[in-house]
Amino acid sequence: MLTRRFATGDLIFAEGDPCLGLFVIDTGTVKIFKSSAGGREQVLAIDGPGDSIAEVPVFDGGPYPASAQAVRDSVLLFISKADFRAVCLECPGVALKVLRFVGRRLRSLVSIIEELSFTTVRSRMAALLLRLARAAKPGPDGVAFLLPASNQELAAQIGTVRELVSRNLSRLQAAEIIRIEGRTVTVLSLKALEQEIESD
Repeated sequence: MLTRRFATGDLIFAEGDPCLGLFVIDTGTVKIFKSSAGGREQVLAIDGPGDSIAEVPVFDGGPYPASAQAVRDSVLLFISKADFRAVCLECPGVALKVLRFVGRRLRSLVSIIEELSFTTVRSRMAALLLRLARAAKPGPDGVAFLLPASNQELAAQIGTVRELVSRNLSRLQAAEIIRIEGRTVTVLSLKALEQEIESD
């Protein structure tokens, strides 16, 4: 494996580029996104340490289906397509673990399609916060976590604009469902956040 370093904003690979291999995030944050001809972005995932990137093209031999960019200074571990396939042939357990991760990513993409097709921005914002909260550890005052990206990038993730993300975060804070301090969000009531989704 090779160590590769990317500064904030660096493009790791672009949609349509030939797939050279698989990346694993060691440190930092990476967003996976698609862009329209007009320049609008749809963020498909924001990944952190331990996550792998570009599993599908390594297996199917096609180009990268989306672009990847460092959201923060990041260190990624790179393994070439040929080397990774050799590892999978020698150790089938590795291939099974990657396929499980691909399965989780596919479920996440299906959820994104469902949310964009059938729900409001308010519901999508609440659903995103709920997913982040469920991945964090609860504390004495609620479940606190660091927002993984800027409001602009969160907007691209839920298919809206930055102003609506800010407006909905402020509304949830005014309703005392969440508390915001810088980039840290504390969910004060998971049940109330769930009801924001159910009431859509």
